Amino acid sequence: MRYLPHSAHERADMLGVIGAADIDALFSAVPKSALKSFDLGLPAHQPEFLVEAHMRALANKNHAAGDGPFFVGAGAYRHHVPATVDHLIQRSEWLTAYTPYQPEISQGTLQMLFEFQTQVAKIMGMDVANASLYDGSTGTAEAVLMARRLTRKNKIVLSGGLHPHYRDVVKAYLKDDPDLVCLSPSPEGQGDILQQIDGNTAAIVIQTPDFYGHLRDLKSAAEAAHAQGALLIVVVTEVVSLGLLEAPGALGADIVVAEGQSIGNALNFGGPYLGLMATRKEFIRQMPGRLCGETVDADGNRGFVLTLSTREQHIRREKATSNICTNSGLCALAFSIHMGLLGEAGFVRLARLNHFNAVKLADALEGVPGVTVLNKTFFNEMTIRTPQPAAGLVERLARRGILAGVPASRLLPDDRSVDNLIILAATELTTDADISALAAALTEELA
Repeated sequence: MRYLPHSAHERADMLGVIGAADIDALFSAVPKSALKSFDLGLPAHQPEFLVEAHMRALANKNHAAGDGPFFVGAGAYRHHVPATVDHLIQRSEWLTAYTPYQPEISQGTLQMLFEFQTQVAKIMGMDVANASLYDGSTGTAEAVLMARRLTRKNKIVLSGGLHPHYRDVVKAYLKDDPDLVCLSPSPEGQGDILQQIDGNTAAIVIQTPDFYGHLRDLKSAAEAAHAQGALLIVVVTEVVSLGLLEAPGALGADIVVAEGQSIGNALNFGGPYLGLMATRKEFIRQMPGRLCGETVDADGNRGFVLTLSTREQHIRREKATSNICTNSGLCALAFSIHMGLLGEAGFVRLARLNHFNAVKLADALEGVPGVTVLNKTFFNEMTIRTPQPAAGLVERLARRGILAGVPASRLLPDDRSVDNLIILAATELTTDADISALAAALTEELA
């Protein structure tokens, strides 16, 4: 329903019921020093239709992802989301469903989460997945804490190819822990991470494709980590890549974390996102978040329940496995519906199309005078070096209606060595015309 403000008479009736003289009395407990004593400089109230017109004018200043050639990635990707997904997640039984603590009235939600877990475990090549976390970055931090619990060791080594935002979230969780080793970000490599492994290492964290788009050797990393009793945590920011690349679990990963936004969840000015996590069966009791299990009821009928993790476990403060006590349920539903529509064959075809378009993009960029593609390997994302500072170049291209990627300096503002680097992504929505427009505009801007 539309918002209907209370009349003066209705407000007076409510104040009378609760025994307050006026609205200000409701804030009497707030110290005077905390109350506003200055003009906020906001415009005076206006009729609703004028406010709507003003908001529309502000919204029209935005350049949305579908308004022209779009090559932005670096952890958030533009993919086609079928209309079916949006239609189904807006059904009232999904939109309003609460956390499924009572299985007898939550079978639909529980079954969906069980199917979601099955899909995630399969694409990651792992034994078990949880019922989602908030996003990929917090999922990475949770995986680090999980590795410490499992190994009873403290040292964590973050690859130089880990997304800077993910690295910063891990640092925030560990509060500048001296046992956290962050290798320097570099477009040429992830740092000599294998040389950092020793007997005190709980886990090494490797992203593939990494922040710069490079594919990483997980098998050698897993062997080196396991030789020292450490775990391999693999991070994937572009989950579509799992349709084409060999599953991390098959290469020796112990914990896999991914950002699931690419499937079912369109770009929406910053979120919400969806954290995916999967692990090996023997590690399941240290996995954070929720797990849905399949069972039978007293009559032998198939049913679903939350298992291994009770509500109370999540409110035990420092004694809890995790203080993440919910999941991104609606985003997980969108992921599961989209993945169900694709099926295994469709997911593989989607990944191949992403890579095919990225190859065409790389070829076009190599043909631009002064531009160098730094990647020898990539899935759908790559890094280029330009003869001019990337931030200004991307801004000029944006004024021409082309969103040409992410300047590396935007995410690494203190690293002057990345000033001329742009990270670009191509997806199934990237057309030949988009690529041609980018190549032509780059050529003109760099002439």
